[in-house]
Parts: sequence; structure tokens; C-alpha cells
Amino acid sequence: MSEDLIQSYSTKDLSIATICSHTALQIFHGARQEGFKTIGICRPERKELYEAFPYGSPDEFLLVDDFSEILQSEIQDRLIDAGAIMVPHGSFVEYVGPSRILEDLRVPTFGNKMSLNWEGNRHQELKWLSDAKLRLPNKFEPHEIDRLCIVKFHGAKGGRGFLLVSSEEEYHQLLEKSLKEGKISRLDADTAVIQEYAIGVRCYVHYFYSSILNRLELLSMDQRLESNIDELHRMGSTRQELAKLGVDPSYVVMGNIPMVLRESLLPEVLALGERTIESSQKLFSPGLTGPFCLEMICTPELEFIVFEISARIVAGTNLFPLGSPYSCYLWGEAMSTGRRIAWEMKEAQRTERLGEIIS
Repeated sequence: MSEDLIQSYSTKDLSIATICSHTALQIFHGARQEGFKTIGICRPERKELYEAFPYGSPDEFLLVDDFSEILQSEIQDRLIDAGAIMVPHGSFVEYVGPSRILEDLRVPTFGNKMSLNWEGNRHQELKWLSDAKLRLPNKFEPHEIDRLCIVKFHGAKGGRGFLLVSSEEEYHQLLEKSLKEGKISRLDADTAVIQEYAIGVRCYVHYFYSSILNRLELLSMDQRLESNIDELHRMGSTRQELAKLGVDPSYVVMGNIPMVLRESLLPEVLALGERTIESSQKLFSPGLTGPFCLEMICTPELEFIVFEISARIVAGTNLFPLGSPYSCYLWGEAMSTGRRIAWEMKEAQRTERLGEIIS
């Protein structure tokens, strides 16, 4: 980003913009709490939804037929003229694409866009988490599968298309089935990552790294409700029996539920976040800043196995628009992740450090 653009933004009234999806209600609400004007990039059919929630609705709608239109020069110029800072979230990354965000988006973006590129590629993601010395699930090639494994694909797909397999034969069989049904693309199949299916309690931890305050913050955590895998246990059937019934396990995220950890586990959770930040600063300087989520399993031995990272705000934070069981200990008041982003922007502009938090 040019120094001229950073300087221009340092002296103008800023606005916060994002795509109307995913965590937009929270982002707009938090921005409003910190006194920012908001801009929602929205499809016409979604506008009514946001207008139904006055305190979560943007001040201005920028209507598009397709979210990729955000990369058009005239739209980017309009956003820059408005002093907009783009806040990326899962839908933003999925609809626009991490490589195009990195290469074609001129609108200043909250955080380091390089982190989205590292998140969006499963192989780079595993390199990052390994470098941070986090415990990861065992990784397999198809011919090595000798236990229950999960097959994952690149990108922020919300769990869509994931497969459970326990042999090389089953892997190829289910992959071809998914291809024929159009659930995945050939690129998905060629770049799939196979990991051991870790057994334990799922835990999605929401952090915020502040370069302005030079500290890591634990804001909240959640569990995801995935359809239909979270309810299949009620049938009491094996995977093979379900397959005979024509029921395929699915990991599509349809909601979230809040959780807290026992306090004795929090030091390790904070240490995992610290090592993730330190690794990012080494791998893609200046590293990860702003909100991120480590997605992990807590084993029966109370050890954490980290299976993914989301290097931006995650949908589980929507549970806490008025603060969480952890953020109150940091701020002494209600602080959502959406508001935390806005606070960081305001403080960065006030202290003439805006260039540290946007890219």
C-alpha cells in the first residue's frame, strides 16, 4: 500500500466496510459503537435482512449483483473516496478469493492480507501451525490411511464437502462420488489434505492480536453446530450402516454455541496463540494482526490438537455482540470482536499508526 494512501487515510473521516454476510451485523454494530460510519456491500435480496436490524445495519448500502464486483475499479475508487477500511470475514474470503484480495484489492484492508493467503492454502496453513510448534493431527497420503481420517479442501467453505474415510479404497470411492455429485471440484480433489480424525471436545478459540497495544487477547470461544454430523449419533448406526441408508455425514456449519474452558487450561490456550503470532511474524512479516481463531480438539488427557486456523473474524464471535465471559476481564465493559476491530482502527488513527494495522 502506498504511503500517500496511508497518509490520506490518516487525516480523513474513516468508515468501516464489509460484505453483508457472515459477521456483518456484528461488525457494523461494533463500528457504530466506536463512532464509525459503515458501508455494506450487499446483494439486493439481502438488503431487507439488514434493514430489519437497525443497530446492525450499515449506514450506506453499496448494491452489487455478485460480491466479486468489489474488485471493479469504480467500486474500489468509491470506497477509497469514502475512507473505507475493509474488514475481511469468511464469506469475503470465499466469494472474492484470498489471492485476488492480495493482488487486486486496493481498498485498505484491516489486518495483513498475507495471513488470508496462508489460511486459504491447507499446505501453507499446516506449515504455519507446525512452525508454531502446535500439536497437529497426523497427516496421511491416500495409501497410508489405516485409521479414521477426515479429508479437507482449500478455502473458507464452512465445512462443506469434508469426507470421513478409513481406507485408501474408501477415500477414492467417496472422492469420485463427491466429484460426480458436484460437491467438490477437480481442483479440490487434487489439493485435498487428509488428517487423522482427532477424538475429543471441539473448541474454537477467538483471539485478537493488537499491534497497537502489543498484546494477545483471548476474547471468546465457541463450538460449531454442523449438519448433519452433530445429530447422526442419535441414530446409533455405524458409518457403513448409514451409507447403506444413503446418509452421508456432512460438516456444513449451520450455527454456533458458546463455551468456556476450565481456568486451568487457559495458560496453554494463551501459549498456543502466542506461538501462532510469533510464527506468523517470522513467516510473513509483519505477521498476523487483529482477530483470528485456532480450531482445536481437547483430548481426554486435556491436551490440545490444533487442526485449523482462521486468520480473521469467525462466525462464532456472533454469539457475543455485547461482550463475552473473557472480554470483560480485559476491558471492564462489553467488547465484541466487531467493536474490538473498530477500537483498534480508532486508536491507530489517533496515534498516527494506521499503517501498522491495514494492508
